[in-house]
Amino acid sequence: MGTKKSTDTNRPTEALDELLALLELERLEENLFRGLSPDEDQQRVFGGQVAAQALIAAGRTIEDQKNVHSLHSYFLRPGDPNVPIIYEVDRIRDGRSFTTRRVVAIQHGRAIFNLAASFHIDEPGPDHEMAMPAAPDPETLPTLAERVKPYEDRVGAETIEWLSRERPIDSRPVEDPHWLLPGPRPAAQDVWIRANGPLPDDPLLHACVVVYASDLTLLDTATLPHAIWEDGQYMMASLDHAMWFHRPFRADDWLLYHQQSPSASGARGLALGYVFSRTGSLVITVIQEGLIRPLTSGAAVDK
Repeated sequence: MGTKKSTDTNRPTEALDELLALLELERLEENLFRGLSPDEDQQRVFGGQVAAQALIAAGRTIEDQKNVHSLHSYFLRPGDPNVPIIYEVDRIRDGRSFTTRRVVAIQHGRAIFNLAASFHIDEPGPDHEMAMPAAPDPETLPTLAERVKPYEDRVGAETIEWLSRERPIDSRPVEDPHWLLPGPRPAAQDVWIRANGPLPDDPLLHACVVVYASDLTLLDTATLPHAIWEDGQYMMASLDHAMWFHRPFRADDWLLYHQQSPSASGARGLALGYVFSRTGSLVITVIQEGLIRPLTSGAAVDK
């Protein structure tokens, strides 16, 4: 899905280098890979990381010129960040136009995640797309750390320090994040995203970086009308994640991530994401359902 190389001459940041290292899976057997998690104080593995690593595992078994065009995945159990993740690839079908892979992520002898991905050769056909919503240019928007700085008295110096850390994805919300301005708001948000540095010309790698980024803010969209934030009163977790890759793109160029939530009920929220290139082309569609469970005394915290 990559296009011509970005003209950005900056070197990748250390945080981006660390993400790329996570996507360099160790090949144990023909269809068996091992991935690691970042050396951070986490209670569970970030879902976007597992999805991106699973897609890398699937793509590394594709032997011809096909690009991922869709993936469908389920988060089955919380991942343990302290042990490696084994990715087992099932080569379901190798066709002339389409290739299908199934990947199961395993820890402690149990599946924590599964993914089905389909790869397609480039073919001509009918072409139409929805229009990109109006949004300020990303260069005119503050970084997340800059946006939060005026709220230091409210969020505290520790939060400011955490948000000021270098990250693999440069994320610039069009509006102040909901956790800065408490209160209900419409179930929609726009965020400009891009890799925090240049990437190699590997379409699979660009797809995996956007898979990682797509899980950062999407479920939050379903909480906006309810003024919910992860403050200990709710358990939030991704349940499934699907993506369709429509057109070529680069993850190290700015992409507008337009997110909306059509429904939340039964302790689950549904969110849709549309990813547009800087020039206004619709390049990816994302759909995710997630758990938004009120925590009461005695409530289970497992899925």
